[in-house]
Amino acid sequence: MSDLITATAAELAGKIAAQEVSAVEVAQAHLDRVAAVDERVGAFLHVDGERALQQAAAVDAKVAAGEPVGPLAGVPLALKDVLTYVGAPTTCGSKVLEGWLPPYNATITQRLLDADVVILGKTNMDEFAMGSSTENSAYGPTRNPWDLDRIPGGSGGGSAAALAAYEAPLAIGTDTGGSIRQPASVTGTVGIKPTYGASSRYGLVALASSLDQPGPCARNVEDAALLHQVIAGYDPRDSTSIDAPVPPVVEAARSGDVKGMKIGVITDLRGEGYAPGVMQRFDEAVAKLADLGAEIVEVSCPHFQYGLAAYYLILPSECSSNLAKFDAMRFGLRVGDDGAHSAEQVMAATREAGFGPEVKRRIIIGTYALSAGYYDAYYGQAQKVRTMIIRDFDAAFQKVDALVSPATPVTAFKIGEKVDDPLAMYANDLCTIPSSLAGNASASFPIGLAPEDGLPVGLQVMAPPLADDRLYRVGAALERSLIKDWGGPLLDRIPELEVAAR
Repeated sequence: MSDLITATAAELAGKIAAQEVSAVEVAQAHLDRVAAVDERVGAFLHVDGERALQQAAAVDAKVAAGEPVGPLAGVPLALKDVLTYVGAPTTCGSKVLEGWLPPYNATITQRLLDADVVILGKTNMDEFAMGSSTENSAYGPTRNPWDLDRIPGGSGGGSAAALAAYEAPLAIGTDTGGSIRQPASVTGTVGIKPTYGASSRYGLVALASSLDQPGPCARNVEDAALLHQVIAGYDPRDSTSIDAPVPPVVEAARSGDVKGMKIGVITDLRGEGYAPGVMQRFDEAVAKLADLGAEIVEVSCPHFQYGLAAYYLILPSECSSNLAKFDAMRFGLRVGDDGAHSAEQVMAATREAGFGPEVKRRIIIGTYALSAGYYDAYYGQAQKVRTMIIRDFDAAFQKVDALVSPATPVTAFKIGEKVDDPLAMYANDLCTIPSSLAGNASASFPIGLAPEDGLPVGLQVMAPPLADDRLYRVGAALERSLIKDWGGPLLDRIPELEVAAR
């Protein structure tokens, strides 16, 4: 593989700024890589090659003229297909929005463009971000570059797979119940869910408005921090945006010092259902943090066990409201409008044709949970559980600086293995859901390969709201120590890349 596609984002930005390599060369190398492997991987739904090269040429012109450029200027990025980008289709992995060209940029997209980041295209995802495997996309599944017969996680499997397949050094995901962290865990990459409200949701097609949060995805901790700094910050167009300074994430990533930190191991996120290899690597990572000077404390969060049930009432309830706009009357797909059918019939036919089984399932659950006579019994009770989980976090963070757990109970499973068992699929979000419900900062960092199957394992780190920098301190400390043990980045061991290239 070319050195340009294996280099870190920070290295590429430095070379481009020093005119050691052109942004056009970097963009073309990644577009060539996408052309070589993505037919097998399926990470991208839309490749915007011509515009990417134009953006790269504009960066080269700025650098040549001595104009100031951003810290990631000229670095290619893969954008999850749930964020609007003028001129590029935004489908959310659904037939309902097939071919829709948004008239405006999401705030995240605009901040990337303003920072001279080169957007390669839009990545595959579970339809409307509903799923844990990227098998629910209307355009076919994405495959895990570690084993092309396995899932890359979801809903943001396309973004994570693009990183692991060296199709892009940076990506943007969105996390509702784990859709950044879970794909990062099973692909051996880094995924960050910022504090809720710390990165703008304007231009993000909503799944569950009280949960959705865009965040950075990368192959290493420093690159994720650099991207985090670009996209985060207050946005007056987002009513949930927090008007507060962005935490010093880049400094934390470059420091990587956990000496004196108190790190809590959540005793409630282990036990039955966790793969032996996942727990082995997790315990080793915790021991490594202790060796690096952190104080390890066991912490109980007793209401986390109810998080899965609460989440799968809150999320469907919010999605049934948010997806009501896809009614064939305003935009998107329109089926049966032949003059012989009523508006209600056209609406029903459109939703039947446009929504996949998982989307329909969650809409029905949510509509039921919000219906008269059931609201208090289901949605209302779930929100009470949510409050109890928030209180568990508050109590824990009075004792420790950060919390850790496995990011996922198991490694990547085979495509098709759980597609007919929704409850088994939902259980993949067991570890990530509590942090989503609470709205605090959390991340997944690679900690090795499970001995039984040779697939990546992720460590989840959680920090209090607006203490996102603590995630990077822990992640960077582990990364540096483990890379020494491994003799190089974990992704150097990936077995499928050259197979995919053929």
